[in-house]
Amino acid sequence: MALPTMIYNHLPTTSQPIMNKLPKIHGLAHQQVVLDRPQTKTSNRVSSLTESLSHLLHLHLETAPHTNIHQINRNLYGEEKLSTPTTSPKEVIAQNWHDMHASSNWESLLDPLHPWLRREIIKYGEFAQATYDAFDFDSHSEYCGSCRYNRHKLFETLGLTNGYKISKYIYAMSHVNMPQWLERSKLADTWSKDSNWMGYVAVSDDEETRRIGRRDIVVAWRGTVAPTEWYEDLQRKLEPYGHGDAKVEHGFLSMYTSKKDSTRYNKSSASEQVMKEVTRLVELYREKGEEVSLTITGHSLGGALALLNAYEAASTISNLPVSVISFGAPRVGNIAFRDELHQLGVKTFRVVIKQDVVPWMPGLVFNESLQKFDDITGTLGWVYTHVGAELKLDVHSSPYLKRGLNWPGFHSLETYLHLVDGFVSAYSTFREEARRDVALVNKACDMLVDELRIPHCWYQLANKGLVCNAHGRWVKPKRDPEDIPSPHMQENINVHALEAGMQTQDVLKPLLSV
Repeated sequence: MALPTMIYNHLPTTSQPIMNKLPKIHGLAHQQVVLDRPQTKTSNRVSSLTESLSHLLHLHLETAPHTNIHQINRNLYGEEKLSTPTTSPKEVIAQNWHDMHASSNWESLLDPLHPWLRREIIKYGEFAQATYDAFDFDSHSEYCGSCRYNRHKLFETLGLTNGYKISKYIYAMSHVNMPQWLERSKLADTWSKDSNWMGYVAVSDDEETRRIGRRDIVVAWRGTVAPTEWYEDLQRKLEPYGHGDAKVEHGFLSMYTSKKDSTRYNKSSASEQVMKEVTRLVELYREKGEEVSLTITGHSLGGALALLNAYEAASTISNLPVSVISFGAPRVGNIAFRDELHQLGVKTFRVVIKQDVVPWMPGLVFNESLQKFDDITGTLGWVYTHVGAELKLDVHSSPYLKRGLNWPGFHSLETYLHLVDGFVSAYSTFREEARRDVALVNKACDMLVDELRIPHCWYQLANKGLVCNAHGRWVKPKRDPEDIPSPHMQENINVHALEAGMQTQDVLKPLLSV
């Protein structure tokens, strides 16, 4: 059965009035979609995954005729489109930031999707995307699992002119065997045998603070790329978290809280690292009389870590507005965990794609849908449930994307951001004036229709990281000293010196000798 793109909400019903202060946009035509049968051969592993999930999720795999992009609109990706900016002007939302960050659970902003909210969602999605773009996935590199760039130049190197500055990098390890969630170098002599770079803390600069109406602290968590890893590696074991009846998935909690004295980067856990920095920044700006907010974002595994982070921050720091904006995130905990997050005032906005399997896990069968039987069974403490408002998108709403089965493409964060950029409402067509560069979708997958002539998996270092040395030999270059990872305890030694205007190279001198 064909279904329209839908918006769901995993929140208690509220009696708050619908916000009418902001300009409205209107939907267009009803949107019908089907999920096509894959046209290419897949491995036995993926085939079995496809069959089991299609039955469990009631996805109907049907053959649909291929539609040439030029038959839809010849101007969608023409020369005129290529000569336009990739971003829209940012409006001043200082007076409305509470509405943008869920004072009414986004009730009046989702359908149709308000353009200001769309741009904020994409902004935070790009914070999460930066954790992939800067990550060293090269298993032949001694720095595999680290960030390629130091925190002072990451945004500049990636071309993110977002009005934020990174103040802290976060490293994580896990005492649970999750080989697919942490990248490992194949070399014996590496920067770390235990830890991975998992994200960063950033804070808005003065100009962005004036535009958005408060000093915004952002935590961006890195996730996982391949969705098939989840089917095999997820532990599906709930552990207590916090002081009530809340329980969360064992593997997520291990990633967030693991530490080991013998490591260089995880003598303190990811939890301890991020909370120490967030607390420092909140105190710093509150002492200056500023209003402060915390926005936590992440994709996939990063979305799960974002919820754990939000729970801890809201429990620890009083009167701090905490919001989570996640993409393709799995379920994290039980019903008590969801309820405690609501009681703490955490606002959660989840973006999911209908065809992506990760948001269905864990709890593929036993999930929040069982709440309808609470009168019979009582509240089941072992049932997984999602948290917050949900914006559900559909791959088939975009004329730029291929039909057929493509698990990596469905789960790709760039696919998510593309669909957010084109979404108007549940009954509208893809937004023709969407500005985000379509080519970004194929960074690490093969989702774009062939007529666009965008190579698949095109995002990589020149010559796959090799350089030609003075003798004409192709070698792996050494990293710039300032880009070599330094233990997290050293990273904040000179934060205040940087804020006072010292040169970066002078501040980094003591770190380079570590």
